[in-house]
Amino acid sequence: MGWKIVVAAVIVLAAVVIGALYFGARRWKADVRDLRDEMDAVRLTAVAAGRYDPRALDGLPEPVRRYFRTVLQEGQPVIAGVHIEHGGTFNMGEEEEQWKPFTSTQHVLTRRPGFVWDARITMAPGMAARVRDAYVAGRGILVGKLFGLVTVVDQQNTPEMAQGELLRFFAESAWYPTALLPSQGIVWEAVDGTHAAAVLTDGDTTVRLEFEFDEQGLIHSIYAEARYRDVDGAQVATPWQGYFWDYARRDGMLVPLEGEVGWLIDGEYRPYWRGRIEQIDYEYVP
Repeated sequence: MGWKIVVAAVIVLAAVVIGALYFGARRWKADVRDLRDEMDAVRLTAVAAGRYDPRALDGLPEPVRRYFRTVLQEGQPVIAGVHIEHGGTFNMGEEEEQWKPFTSTQHVLTRRPGFVWDARITMAPGMAARVRDAYVAGRGILVGKLFGLVTVVDQQNTPEMAQGELLRFFAESAWYPTALLPSQGIVWEAVDGTHAAAVLTDGDTTVRLEFEFDEQGLIHSIYAEARYRDVDGAQVATPWQGYFWDYARRDGMLVPLEGEVGWLIDGEYRPYWRGRIEQIDYEYVP
């Protein structure tokens, strides 16, 4: 009889675990869906004509004009939204690199600026963490849970998070390049022959990025003097840098399919995200 009790207990325990995982997955998906709905609820209408006109480049710094002439074709529809699927690796280590594979989906709206990134990171065989990173209605959000149930990080609704997540949206505009046009609210500043700075304001949050352009006129890297990162529970302003490569035509636009980002700590570049676009689909301004 003893073995029957053990078997019954194992079955009950397995049922509880499966039920908890199922509940966690459903709850996670519902939370992501709610964020996407909230982002869509604050969507704004276009501020200009729905197609790119090269005459709009007058007065911009030369490397910026060359960039738009390279990646856009005259008459290119202005992007209103993007759906992206990624694959890649994420560094989970603080002192030593611990790269873990991830897959993710990301939904972006260009006005009002916003995105919801939903990722699954494989920590070990049979163990996964779910992470959602978002900028929605002016709020920065970062939540991570093991199995979608056990919270390991929950940072949101602070000025530091808003600044960091709006910077991410801005840096990733290389994937939706019409969002960088002056007509979309971007203010460009000349730096030199291969660099230009840009400023984006959303509500109470203003961010500034420096863009480096390569010989072909494409965005090679982005740099922010300060983005906040968590250090033992404190938000520390830290230089932040990213790189793009492997450009290809998608819907007539030239966009990078691969990239990485990292922190500059004591002068050393430490990447923490490396990814590749597996699928990208656009929604355009009517």
